[in-house]
Order: sequence, then structure tokens, then C-alpha cells
Amino acid sequence: MSTFKENIVTILDLDYNKTIKDASTVELYNAVSKAAMKSIANQWSWETESKKVCYLSAEFLIGRLVYNNLLNLGLMNQLTELFNENGIDIRIFEDIEDNALGNGGLGRLAACFLDSAATQNVTLNGYGIRYRYGIFKQYFENGFQKETADNWTKFGDPWSVRREEDKVRIDFKGQSVWAVPYDTPVIGYGAAKINTLRLWQAEPIEEFNFDLFNEQKYDKSVKEKNEAEAITSVLYPNDSTDAGKKLRLKQQYFFSSASLQDVLKKYKANYGNDFSKLSKEYAIQLNDTHPVVSIPELCRLLVEEEGLTFNKALKICKEVFAYTNHTVMSEALEKWSVKLFKAVLPNVYKYVVKINNTMKKELSAMGITDEEMSQYQIIDTPYGNDWQVIHMARLAIYASHSTNGVAWIHTEILKNDALKEWYRVYPERFNNKTNGITQRRWLALANMELAGFINDKIGNSWVTNLDELKKLEKFKDDKEVIKQFDDIKKIKKQQLADYIKEKEGIEVNPNFIFDIQVKRLHEYKRQLLNAFSILDIYYGLKDGRIKDFNPTVFIFGAKAAPGYQRAKGIIKFINEIANMIANDPEVNDKLQVAFVSNYCVSYAEKITPAADVSEQISTAGTEASGTGNMKFMLNGAVTLGTYDGANVEIVEQAGEENNYIFGDRVEDIERIKDTYCARDLYNANPRIKKVVDTLVDGTLSDDGTGLFKELHTSLLDGAHWHKADHYFLLEDLMSYCDAKLQVNKDYSDTFKFRQKCFMNTANAGKFSSDRTILDYARDIWEA
Repeated sequence: MSTFKENIVTILDLDYNKTIKDASTVELYNAVSKAAMKSIANQWSWETESKKVCYLSAEFLIGRLVYNNLLNLGLMNQLTELFNENGIDIRIFEDIEDNALGNGGLGRLAACFLDSAATQNVTLNGYGIRYRYGIFKQYFENGFQKETADNWTKFGDPWSVRREEDKVRIDFKGQSVWAVPYDTPVIGYGAAKINTLRLWQAEPIEEFNFDLFNEQKYDKSVKEKNEAEAITSVLYPNDSTDAGKKLRLKQQYFFSSASLQDVLKKYKANYGNDFSKLSKEYAIQLNDTHPVVSIPELCRLLVEEEGLTFNKALKICKEVFAYTNHTVMSEALEKWSVKLFKAVLPNVYKYVVKINNTMKKELSAMGITDEEMSQYQIIDTPYGNDWQVIHMARLAIYASHSTNGVAWIHTEILKNDALKEWYRVYPERFNNKTNGITQRRWLALANMELAGFINDKIGNSWVTNLDELKKLEKFKDDKEVIKQFDDIKKIKKQQLADYIKEKEGIEVNPNFIFDIQVKRLHEYKRQLLNAFSILDIYYGLKDGRIKDFNPTVFIFGAKAAPGYQRAKGIIKFINEIANMIANDPEVNDKLQVAFVSNYCVSYAEKITPAADVSEQISTAGTEASGTGNMKFMLNGAVTLGTYDGANVEIVEQAGEENNYIFGDRVEDIERIKDTYCARDLYNANPRIKKVVDTLVDGTLSDDGTGLFKELHTSLLDGAHWHKADHYFLLEDLMSYCDAKLQVNKDYSDTFKFRQKCFMNTANAGKFSSDRTILDYARDIWEA
């Protein structure tokens, strides 16, 4: 039987008529990927005796597959040997596009879950959308974010297989399309189990109308094709108009219905029309509200296609579905206008009405009064409006058997505040599943130096059992071990500095403290708070208030949604600060700001291991969990953060003395939220006033766009439906600046500071997605 190395050589010869030395990067990538796919051909199958979990998610932020798959298949050493023999750098595939079918934590979590389930022998298959362009590529022009299409398949997609035989028809009002699946293997560590990620692509029923073309109506001849392909063109299309909202709803229904039809087809192949065992064979996890339309759709399919009664269909839905909530912010809980929903999915709407009516009867029997019922209504008329909306989170909680939060504090907020009325009637449905990350991608691959160091100290069983890292604690007072740990951090900082120079053209000094905030750009994540604190340090250095300052580079990476103007204003503001500091010789030898462009999974793999300080500064009670915080912790950074999301549990595990917590807690904000006046703080504190006024006093320019003035107004006077300083930036600013300067001071003692970092790595075991998946499997899926 031919070896993996021999297969690569053969594929290059057959497909390209080239030797390994002549092949281009793309040709090598395709040959290596195909050879790896060949090695699993006999193992990869949907057939299994175990319970099957279907993970429905609008996002799967997989990143680059090649290295992760080779690691899990145990083929990395063979490839390294082959490339070394031929003078090829193993990192050559870093030029290949990321599989970026996600926007942030939601999609990256889904990707980690896939890896962990396959590694921990849980049958979990992902279902989502094969976006043609995924998330956009970002670049900066004069400090402003600009977007361009991310054609992630331009080098081919050798890891996926088109399954024409499994395509299904999806019907909207006035439009029908094919959903064609593309399957990607999800390879567990050691290749013990191989699951599947099935992504659906929308294609027209009739691709090309020859008669219309003949009549020289060229646009009309491909109209059906263009309208079908629009459904799976882009992740989260701008929905500021009804047309955009309809497209989003079509996306959600498209992949939900296709996935359910697929599940029923597979089930019926074994059990025929007896659906009594459906919930014994399948569990369906709804990742946030995007796939919640699955609930009325499964009801519809079971009633209209399979002949079940509605009550029986709804009972099956409750047994099969489970819902993960990812936000406590009411504006982020999806609601659809009834008028719009009916215009796209009139046949599904009937079942939303039936579910709502059944729920009202059930709750009335449980003692819920007519006055109380409005807070439960799935179809509701918001106060002061004359139109009806469908609450997708309410639909999910009622018609499933489990609702979970994604960090301890998040779940407590759901139970006691955000969803307290539901917790009152269905307490047994609520549970917490703290998020996690896969240590295989985020340590074994992203930080091979640290992985090797850990292997030397405690062996390598941490790769599949991250709790093993606790054994590192016995070395915490060993000065030689901590020095080795520090040396690795220096290597990773140098590597990142080199990468930033190559990608951005920005020189970063690896001897500076690397203080890093990388995540989606949103007001609640408070990148603007970080910017204000940097300005406060800048002025403190200029006027002599701050002395003995350890040189620091503040690194940002973030994409703003294309229609989110305030977020785009914050990006411009940070880039303006970066320019001002870079051009000020008084401070630029000890202070720097670098905003890297097109932050993505592969960039994160470079950034995360290099951080000294991990910025996790969301307003307490707003970040459901966060997973970036876990990646930084695992790679030996201290957390500078609020008591929010998984930060609470990070501090619990690694000790508050090894991290830097600042700012108001949830209970503090609850106490002041009705009387809080940002303008009073602004008027009372000259330091706050000085940094906030850089938005409008000419210190920094937004090129006449008005973006900075709008930010200034939103902080001091409020805007739209939000009160002034809705996320309490000015409330936390001074506490944050103090914490930042404490980190800077503590950094002077290298041993003590690295000891804190080391203790974070040693206590990161809880935050493996292996643990999370096993918790889901035991408590929710019974898989």
C-alpha cells in the first residue's frame, strides 16, 4: 500500500504533471489535501450505531484546515520530512485562504466543538451554509475600514466533497431552489473518529433559460440563477432594508429546512414512517436563534409530509431540539416582523401560530395570567406599535427541552434577569455549559514551542485531556522553568513582530509589552474604552504624571460589520491615535498602537501565543462568555478584564492574584443604571474630559465624516434608543487606567510577572471544548 508521502508525489504527477520541486503552493496544497483525504476514505461515513447530534449553526469559523487535519491524522511529521528533503518550508500553506464562514466567537465555538466531538468519540455532525464569500476581507484606507469580497475557494476546496445525490428542494413564497450539500470530514485527534460538516449551497432549479437568451433577454435568462445564488453568497448580508431582512430569513430557513429534510431521510432509511424513535436517534442543537425556524419547519414536515398530528409533531420537537443562548442583550435576540415572515414563509408561519396557541393553553394551565402572558407570547405586538413580531428566542425556549447559557455568570443572568419569566415556569430546562476551545489548534499547532516545553515537563496527554496541565503547577517556583517559559514568549513575540512587519508594514519592537485586544468590533466589547486609556497614558507620559513606564505596544484586531457606522468610527479613531503617537518623538520610543488588518483565525494563531496581556474589557453582564480570553490564558497571558463572561471562571481557576480585574460588577451596574450620568463624570474629572474631547477638539480627525462627533454625542447625550454612555465606559475608565498601570509596573519583575502567566497556562484545563462537549453529551443530548 502506498504511503502518504508517495501519494502526494503521485497526485502531483497525475493532476499537474509536476514533481514536488516544480509544484506551486496551490498545487502542493491540493496534492497534500487530496492525499490526506485518500488516507481516511475507508473510515469516513455517516453510518453509526450511536446517537447522532446535529449541530445547526449559521457560522462555522473553521480557519485553515490543512495543518489541523494533518496533526489529527498524525501525518505532520511525514509532511515535514518530505518538505525538508525537497527544501520546502512547512509554513508555505500560510498563503492559502482561511475557511472564514463565520464572524466571531459563535462560529469559532462551533468549529472547536466539531474538533472536540470527533476527538472525544461523540457523533456530532455540523450543518450550515456554504457561503460563497464568507466574511469580508478588511483593509484600511486612510484609517477607515474598507471591505472586499473574500473568495475563500479561489485555490479550490480539496477538503470538501459535493454530494449531488443528497440535494433537497427548498420552497419560499414565489421561489424554489436546490440545496446542494458539500461534506467536509471532521477528523478527531488520532483519527479515531471522523464526523462530517455538511454545508448547503443554494442553486437554481433552472440554471439557464435558453428561450429567454434566444430572445436576447440576457439578464432574464440567468435571473433565477442569480437570485438562488444570492441566498448563499455572503454571511450576514446587510439587513437595513426589507430586502436584506428577507434575504437573511431565507438563509436561515434554507439551511434549517435542508438539514431537517436530510435528518428525516436518514432516519426513515432505518425506521420507515415510525417516528417514535426520532429523539432516541437524533439530537438537534440550535446554536443561537438563527436556526430556530427549524422548530416550526420540523412540525410542518412531520405533519404535511409524514402525516403526524400536530400535537405529536410538537412533542417530538420538544424532545429533539435544544437551544444555546449566546446573548443577554434584548436587541440581539432575533425578532421577525410577521408581515415579512409571511411574505417569505407563509406555510411555516401557520405552525408558529399553532405553537403559540398551544403554549398559551399550557401556560394558562400552569397559572400564568392573561396580564403575564404578554412576556411569553411568541407572536406579540411590541408596546406602542401596531405591527406583530415573532420572538425566536421565546419559540426556542418553549419548543425545546433545554436552554443553556455559555458561562456561569451568563446563565445566572438568564435565570435571574434576561429570561427570568421562563426560568420561573421551566426551571428544569435551564443549564450552564461554559464554552471552551480546542487545545489542539490553539496550543499544539499555534504554539509548538510551548507545546514542546509542556511535553518535556509533564508528557503529552494534555492534548486530549487538558486538565493534565495542572501538573505544571509544581514548577511555579522553579526559576529555570519560568525562564524557559519566558524565553518561549520572547520567541513568539519576535515571530509576531516579523509577521506584522510582513503583513502590515508596521515595525513592532518585540521587547515592548504586548497588550492585545482582538475580537469583533462592537460597542459592548469596548475597544473605545481601550483607546481612551491609551490616550490617558499618552498624556500622562507627556505631562510627567506617569514615570518609569515599561514600553508597551497596544495591538488591536477587529472587523466592524459593514453597516455598523459607529464601530467603523471607533476603528478610524484608534488608527488616528496610532498615527499621532507614531509621529510624536517624545513618546514613540515607549508607546505604540498597531491595528492589524483582516483579523481572522490564522492571524489569531500568530497573535494569541505572543500576548503578555489579554484585554477582556466588556461591560459586566454583556459578554456571554468569550473564547478569546481562554486562548490567551492557555498560551500564558494575564487577563486584564472586567468581571464578565468566562473571565469570572478564569479568575476562579487561575487566581485573581494572577490576573487584573477592574471596573463595576453586574450588581454595581444594576444599582446605578437608572441614575447614571456620564456627563457628571466628564465634567468632574479633567482626565476623562481630555480624552473624550479628542473626538471633537481637533486633536484627531475623522476627515469630515462626522463619525467622531456622533461617538462624542452618544457618550454624553445618548443617541437612538440608547441612553448616554450605554456601556458605562466613563464609569470604568479610571479604574481601568489604574489596572493598566499596575500591569505595567508588575512587568518590571520578570520572574513574578511570568509566574502569573505560567499559572494561567497551568490552570486552563477547564476551558477545553473537550470538557464542554462531554458536558453537552451527558446533560443535554444523552449521547
